[in-house]
Amino acid sequence: MDDIFASSLAQLWRRARDPMMDLRHDLHAYPELSFHEYRMTTVIRDRLLELGWELAPCPTETGAVATLSGAQPGRRVMLRADIDALPVHEERPWSHASRHEGVMHACGHDVHTAALLAVADLLAQRRDSLAGEFTLVFQPAEEALGGARTMIDGGLLNDHPTDVVLGAHVTSLAPVGLVATRPGILMSAANALTINLTGRGGHGAMAQVDGNVVLALSHLVPRLGEIVTGLSFEGTDCACSAGVLRAGSANNVVPRSATVLGSLRTFTPVQRELALDRLEGLVAEVASTFSVTATVTLGESAPAVVNDVLVTARVLDAAARVVGDDAVLVTPPVSPSDDVAELLDRVAGCYLFIGGALADGSSGMHHGPDFAVDDEACRVAAEVLATSAVDLARG
Repeated sequence: MDDIFASSLAQLWRRARDPMMDLRHDLHAYPELSFHEYRMTTVIRDRLLELGWELAPCPTETGAVATLSGAQPGRRVMLRADIDALPVHEERPWSHASRHEGVMHACGHDVHTAALLAVADLLAQRRDSLAGEFTLVFQPAEEALGGARTMIDGGLLNDHPTDVVLGAHVTSLAPVGLVATRPGILMSAANALTINLTGRGGHGAMAQVDGNVVLALSHLVPRLGEIVTGLSFEGTDCACSAGVLRAGSANNVVPRSATVLGSLRTFTPVQRELALDRLEGLVAEVASTFSVTATVTLGESAPAVVNDVLVTARVLDAAARVVGDDAVLVTPPVSPSDDVAELLDRVAGCYLFIGGALADGSSGMHHGPDFAVDDEACRVAAEVLATSAVDLARG
């Protein structure tokens, strides 16, 4: 382990801290949706060049890849941050609140990006004493579950072979200064679902049960949770829920079609197959009851986030040197998902959670319009990731 690097963090922060905080506020104010992160891409690339990193060709139109070599031989470490926002209207009255109507960094990707740019600053300041090679990946479209796979399909890992992958996600559910992760399965696998219902439709004044997709929809959605009943992993339940319902165009017309967009979260392939079988059975039951036709289509997906045992032990040790033993937690698995899993499915690594809750308890939930986290989460994430990367690069 590189205790010299860890012990010099306070000095390194004199240069890195203010630019990181300014960047976080700037990025939060101008959120962009999946695969449309054009302004953010420019900001990221400009900052990396300013810090002396070498920009590499990026396999996606948005996002960035940059490299830096230490002065000594060592292992290759890749650090990843996601950069996209969500179609959510921000309710917070911050000076840096979203300027883009209906778009918000409601999951903390602005924190992840600012933190990784701070890692770039910290490593650049010490490059003459570092071992190994470092690759920073700023990935688009995590919320769409397609960004990581698109980068990999475009040659990311072929062009930048690596020995270790690291990343971090801020959480509004834990206090600033807390770091949590676990070896093995950390986060669930995700599957996007589309359920299409088709009926005969007709006049609202003569609506019937048979062929009525609105009634079928209203009975199907509350029962989606049934398909994961009894399915859990080490105490954490699987989940299935709807996020979008579409039906109708007028108050007096029973439409011919309706659509449900939702997601399924499971931890193992066996759970996934069982849940999908149950979903098909549930949809068939509802379709029969209301004399409609129904189809289930699977959309984008991501595997479970699985941390390497040995890498995670090293990260936990590095995190303890940054925040102290009492602030490092081995957490149970969680039901949310993250497509960093695509990288961890191919390369040993560790993903971890960084506490970011506001001190007054008003942080709100991820993906909600009142979501907010403390700026200090950026610093903790950057320090833990940089210390872990330097340590792992030494071998």
